[in-house]
Amino acid sequence: MDRFNAMLVFARIVELGGFAKAADSLQIPRASATVLIKQLEAHLGVQLLHRTTRQVSPTLDGTAYYQRCVLLLADLEEAEGLFRSHQPKGTLRVEMPAAIGRLVVFPALPEFTGRYPLIELEIGLNDRPVDLIREGIDCVIRAGLTVDDSLVARPLVQMDQLTCASPAYLRAHGVPQSPDELSGHQVVEYFSSVSGKRYGLEFQIGNEVRLIDLPKQVSVNSAEGYLAACVAGYGLVQTPHYHAAQLVREGRLQEVLSEHTPPRLALTALYPAHRQLSPRVRVFVDWLVDLCSRPASGFRRAKPS
Repeated sequence: MDRFNAMLVFARIVELGGFAKAADSLQIPRASATVLIKQLEAHLGVQLLHRTTRQVSPTLDGTAYYQRCVLLLADLEEAEGLFRSHQPKGTLRVEMPAAIGRLVVFPALPEFTGRYPLIELEIGLNDRPVDLIREGIDCVIRAGLTVDDSLVARPLVQMDQLTCASPAYLRAHGVPQSPDELSGHQVVEYFSSVSGKRYGLEFQIGNEVRLIDLPKQVSVNSAEGYLAACVAGYGLVQTPHYHAAQLVREGRLQEVLSEHTPPRLALTALYPAHRQLSPRVRVFVDWLVDLCSRPASGFRRAKPS
């Protein structure tokens, strides 16, 4: 029995919740995965997995063994990386908001793939919550506060935001010159599909954030839908600069209250602690940090000359 290979298969089964998914991700026959786990359990003398027709989950011994496995596998990958002369390779699974992928990452991605041609990227574009361990995701990019202490958080950038609305909406409701003139206006409300939290307008006034609640006719739970509703004339929105900049240039949206800016929004790369030493994850996150720092990324507004 190849013990390290058996440990890798076992860890992937725990992360993905099944033999078939683990075998597919490792590109091995399902029967081989089953044999390796039986050999591993026989070698250790304990049952590592609970098996039912619907799911596979670790036993108490399996959970303890998994925690040691991921540390050992990370150490092994790091040790091999120190002595390998070739570039990082293999599949890297990444999740990110659709707008960031479309407007920021994909236009620059040929630079990354040209530098690391042996890395195969699987990129999911969505705002949904993901279980990185269970779904086998290596890295996720998220905007806003991060509260999962089980993940390593790498700050990417503090994004400038702007307040805007469609020209048609502003013709009908007027152009506010200060937050005090927002009476009679309405917002497109954004709500989190995870927490259910609903977001109105926020303005940075000195060291404090001022919250303003306005009526709404439409609420959405996706960044793309949020701007689409704004373009359709349903009210004011606040969004990262990179997301609305093109629509503002095209005249489909108009910025308002530019002297009263919303607070900046954090953008963060998150990945499981046991993958922080993976060369694939490391080079990708390093590239993201550099990409987000560039003026052309659009995350920060150009300062008037």
